[in-house]
Amino acid sequence: MAGVRGRLAPYLMILPGGLWLAAFFLVPIVLMVSLSLQTGNLIDGFQQTLHWRNYTDGLSTYGDKFVRSLWYGLVATVACIVIAYPAAYWIAFRGGRAKSTYLFLLLLPYFVSFILRTVSWKLVLTDNGPILGPLRDYGVLPEGFHVLDTGVAVVSGLAYNFLPFMVLPIYVALERIDPRVVEAAYDLYASRAQAFLRVILPLSLPGVFAGVIMTFVPVSSDYVNAEVLGGPQNTMIGNVIQTEYFNNSAYPTASALSFALMAILLVGIFAYARTLGTQDVLEAAGR
Repeated sequence: MAGVRGRLAPYLMILPGGLWLAAFFLVPIVLMVSLSLQTGNLIDGFQQTLHWRNYTDGLSTYGDKFVRSLWYGLVATVACIVIAYPAAYWIAFRGGRAKSTYLFLLLLPYFVSFILRTVSWKLVLTDNGPILGPLRDYGVLPEGFHVLDTGVAVVSGLAYNFLPFMVLPIYVALERIDPRVVEAAYDLYASRAQAFLRVILPLSLPGVFAGVIMTFVPVSSDYVNAEVLGGPQNTMIGNVIQTEYFNNSAYPTASALSFALMAILLVGIFAYARTLGTQDVLEAAGR
């Protein structure tokens, strides 16, 4: 009896999580795939007809929106790495006893609603805002210069809103580095740059790897920043899905676009992991 309990214990422990994933992930995914292959309208109802053209028509019609979303997601993710890594590095190695305080201050703005943060970013980037207004008044910027309704505004908003998804994994990876390893590099006459490139950076790659995945996926599928900060020329695929679902009630088209976006992101993540080499990252972390 004890042996049976021992064999069942791992499965019983993962049962709540498995049921949770089945109820709120697998079931919605199956329903979305089923709906994406249906035809009809909101008045007459929808019927399962295995209409695969929902996918081909969606990709051909909104292909540029997919490309723009992936491009904005890539640029915003790179921007998050550039900003997050120095911040996480400083907190991990220079924060001292105040590390928790610095992390709290870094995360404090994100206790505010996502929408409010985006609207506040819009007020900052407006032509007469606290940054561009004085620069224009002093002649630093030309009269016709503006940032809102451009791709730069959308990418900056995306990077700002999703920055913690990059900072925290990198900080955790840096915090786990044994200081004695870095000191050993200095004892072996390594310069600060050499110690960083050969010791700290390889050991922090798992955090960068996790941060890229955690940032790129939600950034590429976001629609709020493009709606608030962008213009008609900066529409992302998330905006199209929102319009098709809530405004046009085209549920099959919206479902097909959603599933296509998820499939593209999954392929991109697997390609990224294969290119970077997950095994190499883990081996670097274990050295």
